[in-house]
Amino acid sequence: MPFRRADFPDDFLFGTATSSYQIEGHQFGGAGQTHWDTFAATPGNVLRAENGALACDHYHRYEADLDLVQTAGFDCYRFSTSWARVLPEGRGTPNPEGLDFYDRLTDAMLARGIKPCVTLYHWEMPSALADRGGWTNPDVAKWFADFAEVIMGRIGDRMHSVATINEPWCVAWLSHFEGIHAPGLRDIRATARAMHHVLKAHGTATQAMRAMGMNNLGAVFNMEWAKAASDSAADEAARARFDGYYNRFYLSGVFKGAYPAEVLAGLEPHLPHGWQDDFATITTPVDWCGINYYTRRIVAATDGAWPSLRDVEGPLPKTYMDWEIYPDGLYQFLIRTAAEYTGDTPILVTENGMAAPDPMTGGKVEDTHRIDYIRDHVAAVRRAMDDGVPVKGYFLWSLLDNYEWALGYEKRFGLVHVDFDSLERTPKASYHALARALERQDHG
Repeated sequence: MPFRRADFPDDFLFGTATSSYQIEGHQFGGAGQTHWDTFAATPGNVLRAENGALACDHYHRYEADLDLVQTAGFDCYRFSTSWARVLPEGRGTPNPEGLDFYDRLTDAMLARGIKPCVTLYHWEMPSALADRGGWTNPDVAKWFADFAEVIMGRIGDRMHSVATINEPWCVAWLSHFEGIHAPGLRDIRATARAMHHVLKAHGTATQAMRAMGMNNLGAVFNMEWAKAASDSAADEAARARFDGYYNRFYLSGVFKGAYPAEVLAGLEPHLPHGWQDDFATITTPVDWCGINYYTRRIVAATDGAWPSLRDVEGPLPKTYMDWEIYPDGLYQFLIRTAAEYTGDTPILVTENGMAAPDPMTGGKVEDTHRIDYIRDHVAAVRRAMDDGVPVKGYFLWSLLDNYEWALGYEKRFGLVHVDFDSLERTPKASYHALARALERQDHG
């Protein structure tokens, strides 16, 4: 890596990230069923019908995994809590084993000098709540705030930071419009309601945590830079629609108390009655904004139903997810987000990384492609900071190879290789390169 920790301000945080269902092993510790268990058990939804029952067995191996975080020199570990592990029915009586697990995990981080950065929800809705409509049910905001109070009542006193809901676009659009993630719907009315309710839930939970005296609360948005396939007016309008429902809808709701006109043109008839009245909750102030960034999207207009667009394959090198590698998009988002939405509010890059085949050869994984990817994206962060954007941290996705949702265990994002038969962990070349870059130099 060409960068060093000393190239960044003293208060700049380097971290790595995971999520509960992707690594913990959901079959352990009395966790309740989630809509991901159901989705994965339905033929055709997930590669080889794989699920998160065992995953990386982080539930039992968390101490060794946190040793890897510490040894790499990361300041922070961004993890998520499983709603169904804490409240197996989504509401009602908490699961003592679930609360105890997150208690142990928190203390193990602190014992290693790692700042705990929790995300309350990373996509696994308890099945009992999914049966009641999940994110399409207006009561979900109250359910989610109650969950926030339960889990933060146990570990909130030791959190460095709290994010509410990871990637609202994935929770709402990818899952209710495209049907690619649980609950696997393709329903524009359900999509509009989920898009709105996920933001209302974010605001409601943020208010609940403020009432508990908590601070350093944030929101995390995933973004894909939008580019028109041509200079035509139609393609430019398609680009604006994509940018609207993917990127601007959620930022605009939280920071401006409004939704983009291009999105309302398609979704307003399907939004819940009185949706405008919820902005007082949705705009509850946050202490920081998180950006998850991986790639860009090239779009062209179609004459089909709204949003009347299609993806066009781009010319740039791609990751194993077939995502174009476009570091400039991260720079552009950091600049735009600060200029148009967040102002002086700190921004963190809460996820960035790449998938690759990453074969093991002679006991090693030489992932030079990932080293290049990280180098170029960290340079984009540095450039945005030099241009005045208050970026305060950068988190790599992911610590471990893990369960990649509908793609099963096929796609490896980890800095650490996981053998999914033996569950043996092997740090990759990128892990070692980062450890050298993050090494603290003695000043004396």
